[in-house]
Amino acid sequence: MLDVADIDVGNTAWMLISTALVLFMTPGLAFFYGGMVRSKNVLGMLMQNFFAMGLMAIIWVLVAFSLAFGNFGDGGLLGNFDFAFMRDIGATTGDPAFALTIPFVLFCAYQMTFAVITPALITGATADRMKFKAYAVFIALWLILVYAPVAHWVFGGGWLAKLGALDFAGGAVVHINAGAAALAVILVLGRRRGWPKEGMHPHNLPFTLLGTGILWFGWFGFNAGSALAANGIAATALMNTFLAASAGMLGWLLFERIKDGKATTLGAASGAVAGLVAITPCAGFVGGMSPIVIGFLAGVLCVMAVQLKYKLGYDDSLDVVGVHLVGGLVGALLLGFFADASINELVAHEGVFLGGGGTLLWYQFVASIATFAFSFVVSFILAKVIDKVIGLRVSEEEEIEGLDLSQHAESAYSFGSFGSMDRV
Repeated sequence: MLDVADIDVGNTAWMLISTALVLFMTPGLAFFYGGMVRSKNVLGMLMQNFFAMGLMAIIWVLVAFSLAFGNFGDGGLLGNFDFAFMRDIGATTGDPAFALTIPFVLFCAYQMTFAVITPALITGATADRMKFKAYAVFIALWLILVYAPVAHWVFGGGWLAKLGALDFAGGAVVHINAGAAALAVILVLGRRRGWPKEGMHPHNLPFTLLGTGILWFGWFGFNAGSALAANGIAATALMNTFLAASAGMLGWLLFERIKDGKATTLGAASGAVAGLVAITPCAGFVGGMSPIVIGFLAGVLCVMAVQLKYKLGYDDSLDVVGVHLVGGLVGALLLGFFADASINELVAHEGVFLGGGGTLLWYQFVASIATFAFSFVVSFILAKVIDKVIGLRVSEEEEIEGLDLSQHAESAYSFGSFGSMDRV
């Protein structure tokens, strides 16, 4: 049990703000993705992301939080049902092993915002062709069967945490996890009709840039908030987040400029997000110039990874695999080179460049591979079962018509007389 005297007012205030910041990221993601799809699918994309804010929150407090954080620190594979249906989730409840200085219910709420946005990330890969009801069933089961176990492994003191792997704010739990799931689902779902021969250009890049700005803003709560306190680690994480995003943008644009002779606004948005993804596992464990190196390398490696989908033939609509999976892997592994015990005392084995040898790098590799393999396999099975039972993909006619009309009976843009629909 938490004692009222243990609750720090400053830490609580910061975590209230951080929780709101991370929640704001999901609408930001909706606009980031929404601007990149064709106009006939923009409401479908916005709806999938906003819907996650509803469904994931309810499942989180019913059972997923307990599976992720029950029996905290056990070194195992899955939590328990101690906190199911919000049992013992109050201001001063919770296991002392958490060592919190904020209300336990606030910790639950903060982690809930991570549980909301992680499955929402998958929508970028499945854009333009997934049934809404199939999406709803998939993310509901995925949160319980995939996200909760992986969160327990790392954030809940499970076996990867006991091994010694580090993940400050979700490189494995969020980005590798969602990226692997995205790859699995699109292999079951198949390509969009006409891809890659038909041009499927973004219909509203200002939406995408707006979404990028919201994501960048919210990411300060995502990373700096993961310190769970208003302290020096949070401040370091905030600075690292800013620098990595900036460097990621520059790395992506430099690659574009050298390869194609132009630097694009979509590239600027994608590069910033790549840098944000890569710094997520590292944010509270590195310092100095390392976030610039991490962000820049992520920008370059992610734009290179995006090119692979055309060569390998998988239709990752909005580059979730190229940015989140690859960016998450880049950040998780580079932490094995740059982790600094002077930044955070939780760094038991410093990175290769800090003289710590390869121990942490090995732990990071194990955590990355384990997360990828588990998420990919379970997600692939889930997608296959859902496809057999209710169908995963819309019909050809519905895909041509667009998800806005076929799934929601709405249109984002109407021109001319009432009822005229834009079906570009």
